[in-house]
Amino acid sequence: MNRKWWLAGLLFCLVFTGAAQKKNFTYKFYGQVRGDLFYNSRANGEIVDGLFHLYPKDHAYDADGNDLNAQSNSSFYLLYSRLGIDMTGPSIGKIATSAKIETDFRGTGTSFAILRIRHAYVNLAWKQSALLLGQTWHPFFGDIYPQVLNLNTGAPFNAFSRAPQIRYRFDNGHWQLTGAALWQLQYLSNGPNGKSEEYIKNSCIPEFYAGIDYKHENFQAGIGAEVLSLKPRTQNTVDGKVYKLDERITSMSFEAHLRYKTPDWLVAAKSTLGENMTHTCMLGGYGVTSIDDRTGEQTYTPFRHSMTWLNVVHGQKWKQGLFVGYMKNLGTGEDIINQYGTGLEVGQLLTVDLQLSYNLPHWKFGLEYSPSTGWFGTADNRGCIHDTHTVTNHRILAAMIYMF
Repeated sequence: MNRKWWLAGLLFCLVFTGAAQKKNFTYKFYGQVRGDLFYNSRANGEIVDGLFHLYPKDHAYDADGNDLNAQSNSSFYLLYSRLGIDMTGPSIGKIATSAKIETDFRGTGTSFAILRIRHAYVNLAWKQSALLLGQTWHPFFGDIYPQVLNLNTGAPFNAFSRAPQIRYRFDNGHWQLTGAALWQLQYLSNGPNGKSEEYIKNSCIPEFYAGIDYKHENFQAGIGAEVLSLKPRTQNTVDGKVYKLDERITSMSFEAHLRYKTPDWLVAAKSTLGENMTHTCMLGGYGVTSIDDRTGEQTYTPFRHSMTWLNVVHGQKWKQGLFVGYMKNLGTGEDIINQYGTGLEVGQLLTVDLQLSYNLPHWKFGLEYSPSTGWFGTADNRGCIHDTHTVTNHRILAAMIYMF
């Protein structure tokens, strides 16, 4: 009998302790079950085994003259089903505290169908300002992004990345100022060793962003800029001798955006002049301008790409949407002898999304058709593409989302 009372008392203490720890905390659980069924008419530059489409691949002919990339593909995934918790905690004086943790089953690299962090941060808020520490959307993705069914959310025309960051934001209702220092974890820059965190880790300098927005009723417009400085290599071997290197590639990117939104209409647009934005699922990279004969140390110059998109969506229960994205490879500012990056063989890219969705409380059923055309040809000494031909992929996506 004494043992039973002891166990009951221990259980009561544990429950009471847990309840005491949750005092002044609130929790909101949310999530979705999402299924994506897609078809592509040819092979593509892509992420997550075709679930995240970027651009159609150029012709690649076999010994008989058959195009190896003229191969259709299709699959059905539920990898972007997700779970999340929004939490508010006790205030610290006049500072309101909150946190978010969100996960999905996207995995990382080539390991799919395993949990990964989407968002994980704490937020400290004053009356008109807030300090965020953790992982959330890259500011170039921002508050304004395309409303499409495809999971690329407008990439590679719109930046797509969630990054560890320290972000400060001031908002007085009309003007919003944002400054952030960012690092890389899941969305990585390209370089001599492929996509890797090591370039920004060895740099010891985070990516910096600054932006300003004006908001009035249903309208918002703003601009932003970022600086990224990477160390592509720290050592090199020449004729069996190892040399320490001091290489660095620094790039700057700019974007401007606007949005008009009512219950029935969304009109949004964004234009980006980007340098070396591969860590945001955009096309780009950098070229090698010189190589030291003794140590092999290299100097670099970034590729410049122009990306612009327009998105118009109408309706509530039945939604019809149009997305148009255009990208142009502007090359480099100097002659190059080698290059590192993603999609640098693409001179221009045009993608159109036509969508129709049926929306109910907690449910969305949608269909989207996305023809995407890439221009390929011969690169000159500065990476610009000439004497082009076009290649087109036809993508059809059906999506089902149950939200809770």
